[in-house]
Amino acid sequence: MKLSSLFSSLSGHGTYLDSTVETTSTTIVSSLAGTIQKTNKLLSIIPLRSRYVPEIGDLVVGRILEVQTKRWRVDICAPHSATLMLSSVNLPGGIQRKRNTTDELQIRTFFSEGDLLVAEVQTLFQDGQASLHTRSLKYGKLRNGVFMAVAAGTIRRMKTHILTISTANGGGEVDVVLGVNGYIFIAKHIVNNAATSGAETTSITRIEEEVVDTMYSNVNDEIGENMRKEIGRLMCVIRAMVKWGLKIDDSLGTVYETAVELDVEGFDWDNGGPEGEAGRKLVQEALAKLRME
Repeated sequence: MKLSSLFSSLSGHGTYLDSTVETTSTTIVSSLAGTIQKTNKLLSIIPLRSRYVPEIGDLVVGRILEVQTKRWRVDICAPHSATLMLSSVNLPGGIQRKRNTTDELQIRTFFSEGDLLVAEVQTLFQDGQASLHTRSLKYGKLRNGVFMAVAAGTIRRMKTHILTISTANGGGEVDVVLGVNGYIFIAKHIVNNAATSGAETTSITRIEEEVVDTMYSNVNDEIGENMRKEIGRLMCVIRAMVKWGLKIDDSLGTVYETAVELDVEGFDWDNGGPEGEAGRKLVQEALAKLRME
């Protein structure tokens, strides 16, 4: 696809200069499918599908690939696996101190291969590799839910990427963790009393007990049938949004409410499921509702 034949334009990422065209002007041609981005005189292409490119401050969902000395290697759907240092995680009990050899020997008690976690991109190295941290009670190991993956570009960057949705039919509250990298985790909402209570009423002992009990636990809580059904419905809603070109952001709650109104449940959707006619109708109804808000 020819983009420009102007001397003033410069060829950027996803483009090249076509030397086969017999003209006196420069022709810039797209080398991949995507949308055109123009920055001053620079023309580049944003691909429709690509690997996630980390940025500092991004909230990501990852999976532990390997446990190494003093660090973990984490899959975040980027060209390079990320690094999570032992010094970048909270120790059990919320203790702030220098990590020692005992912590290194117990590194698998924090995270082991296959564990899912939510973290924040702390720094970037020259080769593009990301370094993560979980130094917050809202970050850490993920449990009590299900994992799904979508294209990274379908999730919009927002102020908060952890949405709490009140589900229908007695399903209770559900947390949806939207990783900027395209990894999503839908789980039962857990109220962290230690994180939400005021400093005046929260003792160090209480914080210690809360963190020790939940931060690195591998045991899932009992999930009721109604909540499991609503988590399944939310997964289908996300699949429909991705299929029919609707960005995943804080409008997810509105689309879910529309799915409840249309009485489409779990994975037993008619007309081809979330990617079929039922999903298209859901997205259209939700868009109409969003425009009215």
